[in-house]
Amino acid sequence: MSELKRTPLNEYYHENGAKLVDFGGWEMPVQFSSIKEEHTAVREDVGIFDVSHMGEIRVTGSEAEEFLNYALTNDVTKLTDVKAQYTTIANEKGGVIDDLVIYKLAENDYLLIPNAGNTESDFAWLKAIEGYDAVVENVSADYGQLAVQGPNARALVQKFTETDLSGLKMFNFVTGAQVDGKDVIISQSGYTGEDGFELYCKPEDTVDLWKLFVDNGALECGLGARDTLRLEAGLPLHGQDLSPEITPLEARIGFAVKVDKGDFIGQPALKEQKENGAPRRLSGFEITGKGIARTDYEVYDTEGNKVGYVTSGTQSPTTKRSIGFALVDTDFYELDKEFIIKVRNKDVPAKFVKTPFHKN
Repeated sequence: MSELKRTPLNEYYHENGAKLVDFGGWEMPVQFSSIKEEHTAVREDVGIFDVSHMGEIRVTGSEAEEFLNYALTNDVTKLTDVKAQYTTIANEKGGVIDDLVIYKLAENDYLLIPNAGNTESDFAWLKAIEGYDAVVENVSADYGQLAVQGPNARALVQKFTETDLSGLKMFNFVTGAQVDGKDVIISQSGYTGEDGFELYCKPEDTVDLWKLFVDNGALECGLGARDTLRLEAGLPLHGQDLSPEITPLEARIGFAVKVDKGDFIGQPALKEQKENGAPRRLSGFEITGKGIARTDYEVYDTEGNKVGYVTSGTQSPTTKRSIGFALVDTDFYELDKEFIIKVRNKDVPAKFVKTPFHKN
């Protein structure tokens, strides 16, 4: 078995008793205190996450824009050097190889942020695309990354930077900024449904910045709270709600697909789905009986016919409801419709509900 990868905060975790797990080949904290406490801190105050395991891929060259517009589903030509974009890498069938954020750092200079477990495969996929004057580099080792999230995140980060954060809206970012004298990219983004920032820093500055925010009120948070927060916010997770077998249109992130921008990988399949409708639909539900639905639990109609499966499920700490996403036949879906989830061989009643499950 290959050794787990470690973020710059790994030693700190061992010294401070974080509960560590293998997450996509990385040794990461699942929790520090409790998932519920960490979750509540982000909803009501401010929490901090180590997201240094996320990848960074840089694309440069005279045809970097054309290259990325062919490789990605969203329209890269719409990017500016202050506004990031959510996008996906699709395969020929339109399935999601990965979902990621892209930043335009300068003319013909782009930074892609893939999911941790997909960084190497994304890098290989992009490197294999030929015919463009574009250089693709895996620069993940050059960055640490922290997420400061919660209603008090903006005030906390503002305390330590001269960059005015008051006007930064979702997916705005600033390069060449400093936090406590350390060079950072500040991005108004996150995976919690709350206000907050992701800070890209030098690896050697990660621990100092982490301690700075923790010493000034941010609660340390792990992967457990990250998952319950993103699910409440109705945000999909690659490997569960998104996969090479699920298209962005089925996952209801069609805003990240611009089928009329010109040729790109997966375009014919995605255009067909956009015009004729996707056969399946990622749908929010809550359990009306007793139980928690987990990934891969089967979904049935009230007549006993299988109509789909659960992709994500949890007990929502904020709403106290048992919630989740299910990928179901599009024809079956209807808001408030009741159905059955097989939870450990028991028939548990559930119904479709609107997402997000919680809105700040």
